[in-house]
Amino acid sequence: MAEKRDYYEVLGVNKNATEDEIKKAYRKVAKQYHPDLNPGDKTAEEKFKEANEAYEVLSDSEKKARYDQYGHAGVDPNFGAGGGGFGGFGGFGDAFDLGDIFGSFFGGGFGGGQRQNPNAPRKGSTVTANVTISFEEAAKGCKKSVRINRVDTCSKCGGSGCAEGTTAETCSTCGGRGTVNAQQRTPFGVMSTTKQCSACGGRGKIIKTPCSKCRGSGFETKSETVEIDIPAGIDDRQALNVRGGGNKGLNGGPTGDLRVNVNVRPHPFFERDGFDVWCDFTVTFAQAALGDTLYIPTLDGKVKYELPAGTQPGEVFRFRARGIQQLGGRGRGDQFVRIIVDVPKNLTAKQKELLRQFNDSLPNKPKNNIDDGKTVGEEKKGFFDKFKL
Repeated sequence: MAEKRDYYEVLGVNKNATEDEIKKAYRKVAKQYHPDLNPGDKTAEEKFKEANEAYEVLSDSEKKARYDQYGHAGVDPNFGAGGGGFGGFGGFGDAFDLGDIFGSFFGGGFGGGQRQNPNAPRKGSTVTANVTISFEEAAKGCKKSVRINRVDTCSKCGGSGCAEGTTAETCSTCGGRGTVNAQQRTPFGVMSTTKQCSACGGRGKIIKTPCSKCRGSGFETKSETVEIDIPAGIDDRQALNVRGGGNKGLNGGPTGDLRVNVNVRPHPFFERDGFDVWCDFTVTFAQAALGDTLYIPTLDGKVKYELPAGTQPGEVFRFRARGIQQLGGRGRGDQFVRIIVDVPKNLTAKQKELLRQFNDSLPNKPKNNIDDGKTVGEEKKGFFDKFKL
């Protein structure tokens, strides 16, 4: 299997390139190797896929950081899986602190003299994932699979935290309340306060024989592939919220949410403006002057358009409802096409002579010599003079 090329090399940028420079570089490479411009060219197809892969990594700050540090291994789907991480809470050792674990997953711990009831239901935290989609997928909507790691009930003990055949015992210090009363003498008399039981950490129960998989926490981290419905019309850098797709709640609390950050690859031809789409279409001088039948690319495929004779450079025409689907299904934007007239270069002697004859045939053509006291700027310019700076 061929070794992957460096992603920066693929897009032709250096490691210090800005987000905008990376986007511009991708558009250039994608346009060069786009399948529509290279039909049947397998090499171009592979380079186009390679550019997409490079942009997906370098446009994502987290993936880019991992790639800069570890190379291709850092963005491999299996990177970080297995040992370490949070799998089974194996990295915490025998003296792990359940309060610290729960605090990271459910927002706040049990220790530190906090007043909240540790046995109260608490919502699980949000899990974040990133997904990169194409311009067309953003315009029309799609389904995407994302790989996430989320905290769920331990599959071995069912969330009890106890080894098979055992149960948690009521804390003898607090009697299962999770709190104890303490008295302290002050200048104003004896003050009675309630504080968290240090013997059970406020849980009211003590697990003497913890589950070998979760080590008494009742939770484990699971790696899952989740299918996400991405709505038509979503834009770059927007996010989707999937209720109940995050970490498991504590003490019967609701499951947290899944937040999916959407990254849209720029298109080599189209540019987005709200729900409208813009593109440039290049024609020859003869096409612009005489008119022609054009086939314009749109999000729905090529559309026939009759270019009127005498079309000027920079003129814009519109295809109604050929743009991007508005979020919520409230219609579509339009597509605007800007005409670019290609001025020929490297003309042959015969072509130059024909153009001179054509220019001489134009009415009010500019004179080559200033012999009547007027400057060329005072006369009506010929067609080709309009392009002179």
